[in-house]
Amino acid sequence: MTDLATREPLTPAADASTVDAPPTAAPAREGNPGLLALPLVIAGGFGLGFTNTGIVDVAAAAVPILLSATSVGLLLATVWAAALGQNVNATVYGVFFGFYASYAVLSLGLTHDWFGITAAGAGPTTALWLGSWLLTIGLLTVLVLRLPWTYPLLLAIVDVALVLLLVGNLTGSTAATHAGGWFVFAFVALVAYYYVAALWEETGGRALPLGRPLVG
Repeated sequence: MTDLATREPLTPAADASTVDAPPTAAPAREGNPGLLALPLVIAGGFGLGFTNTGIVDVAAAAVPILLSATSVGLLLATVWAAALGQNVNATVYGVFFGFYASYAVLSLGLTHDWFGITAAGAGPTTALWLGSWLLTIGLLTVLVLRLPWTYPLLLAIVDVALVLLLVGNLTGSTAATHAGGWFVFAFVALVAYYYVAALWEETGGRALPLGRPLVG
């Protein structure tokens, strides 16, 4: 369009509607905090799956990932989502930030005696941690039933994993603990699908299906 400073003056008979309107700027696209959170959840969950299944027989092996990457990324994603008004995303990211960060603190605290918990008290402390997060994520599972069914499915997988890990902790059952670890891998697989769907659409691909809501 011709610049206003060099345009020929209008004749008295010219109608203002014939003048080209200034172009409307395209609305800026909102950011997507999931593109930050999801890959870091995958990394942290993958590490937990390896330790809980016994493939890696070092209890705290996943803590460096959880503390330095997953927890930090989820905290940033929580703040980012809240700033965009994505309140459901913010609460989900915030819950998982608390889950992963508190696991890292629990593991390091028990190893280095930060809390004065004796070896005999480590088992009940871990059981309390598992039970607390089972209650919290179980409640979240029910509250997201209005979202596409893959979301409550994802959280239900976490619930089952926590139940199995809690059973393993209370009974000393290695089989239950290892089964919980395999459910963690199932959780990671579904989160990986979310990440593929989000990044695929962000780069111009068609939206991948996430399912219909269970509750209308």
